[in-house]
Amino acid sequence: MTLQFEDFNLRPELVQAINELGYTQPTPIQAGIIPLMQSGYDVTGQAQTGTGKTAAYALPILNHIDPDQRLPQALVVAPTRELALQVTDMFQSLGQFMDVHVLTVYGGTSYTQQLNQLRRGVQIVVGTPGRILDLVKRGRLELGGVRTVVLDEADEMLSMGFVEDMEAILAVTPEDRQTTLFSATLPPRIRELARKYLHDPKTISIQPEQVTVAATEQRVYYVNEFDKLAVLTRLFEMEEITSALIFTRTRIRTGELVTELNQRGYPSEALSGDLSQDAREHTMARFRSGQIKVLVATDVAARGLDVEGITHVFNYDLPEETETFVHRIGRTGRAGRTGIAITLARPSERRQVRQIEQFTHQEMTEGVIPTVEDIQGKRVDSLIDKVETWLKRGRAKEERALVETMIAAGYDPVDIAAAALKVARAEEKQRPIPQISPLPEKAVRPERRPRTEHSDRDRSKGRNRHEPAGQGKPRASVRGKKSDEEGMIRLEMGLGKVDGLRPSDVVASIAGTAGIPGSSLGRIYIQNHRTTVDVSEEVLDRVISTNNKYKVRNQTFTLTKG
Repeated sequence: MTLQFEDFNLRPELVQAINELGYTQPTPIQAGIIPLMQSGYDVTGQAQTGTGKTAAYALPILNHIDPDQRLPQALVVAPTRELALQVTDMFQSLGQFMDVHVLTVYGGTSYTQQLNQLRRGVQIVVGTPGRILDLVKRGRLELGGVRTVVLDEADEMLSMGFVEDMEAILAVTPEDRQTTLFSATLPPRIRELARKYLHDPKTISIQPEQVTVAATEQRVYYVNEFDKLAVLTRLFEMEEITSALIFTRTRIRTGELVTELNQRGYPSEALSGDLSQDAREHTMARFRSGQIKVLVATDVAARGLDVEGITHVFNYDLPEETETFVHRIGRTGRAGRTGIAITLARPSERRQVRQIEQFTHQEMTEGVIPTVEDIQGKRVDSLIDKVETWLKRGRAKEERALVETMIAAGYDPVDIAAAALKVARAEEKQRPIPQISPLPEKAVRPERRPRTEHSDRDRSKGRNRHEPAGQGKPRASVRGKKSDEEGMIRLEMGLGKVDGLRPSDVVASIAGTAGIPGSSLGRIYIQNHRTTVDVSEEVLDRVISTNNKYKVRNQTFTLTKG
């Protein structure tokens, strides 16, 4: 028997609001949580954003609110301002036919308005840990009458360093309160928190297959770490992107990637944890309005981010936790729309990709990186489409008059059209198509699906000669003074592992400084204090002549024959 909202014994005002909002039947998390909270149990709920968890705890709270009592009776703690405001909106929507007052408190803004609302009286407080504690310490927020506390996205608050604040908040609420904890993942520290502060809690867990988005197309591209940016920009050329969210593992990486994308003509902004509240709001407003199409964020900085219409989510780095992957890709393919989730994984991360597929019960299609010919063809097709669109519209009267003037001056119409297209394609020069190295031979694995002619051709091009250090035992020829590859010369430099050197550093420094393609470099072997790199004979003179300019992290180096 399928549960209906009428089965929960909710007050008439709530049933009226539910009908007004167009809700038909409870989601799985609502069907599990609402009866337990209605019965007074402490609850641990494991569910991601988009499952209806906010309404799952808001309805029982509103059902037990005493409108005549103008003191906080329920407290919801959320990791970010965005989530706190979303929760407040849900309470206000569900409580629209009740005389209930909800206050949102968060840092980075003036206290005045929040204090004025507290003086007028509120029944429900929703806020971020820091501001809640601040108001409590100032004696402005009294939590002695709170009957229910909700910790929403507890794992995110843990990641953001709020665990001590959460414990301090729970310490100033009544011991006989009802406590509900929601978390997309349940790491050991969150389980410990639940054991310490929840009394005999009931657990509701929504399985991955219930929370993954069926409308989301998932693809994975296996790439060398130092080729990720090149692959990303190639995909940008081919994908029809309305708005994209790119996830990286660190705050520093978001800034670096935004800089690189902007330099390549893709307007982007970073969403990092060190942004001020005003700067964060400004960035989000620009993203929602479509002024910027690309937002680069860490998992921590994206807490509470809920934007409709995101067409693409890119996993530039795989997340540490498998559950986090589900949380990321759930931000596209919403509200009946289709979405695309693209993962850039290193060959060594194949096993982690398999684990994600097992967890989500959804296979990722292994994508083929667009070739230079693919991109050039797409650019031509796009240009022709635009020209044909204006030809069909017939609204280029001013431009036609210019053409007629030039024809009258003796220019050939075909030459005029060709010159006009040349001008139209000028911006393409700002977007050179980056070179990409083939994968290491040992990283090429048998396909899980029948190979295409294209994939066979890719494999025939050979292994990636930029073999990172530490991935398997290097061959003896790699350690020697001479290259075993025809047409390649082995050079040596005086930096190594102790200097934090990576293959991508070597490629970027030599290719960028000498002005040669990365494909001109061959095998790279990094030892503790020295590194060898194979260089094509064709560019050897240019590489050697640039010796006084090579630099990695402010450390200069020279290249000498072994």
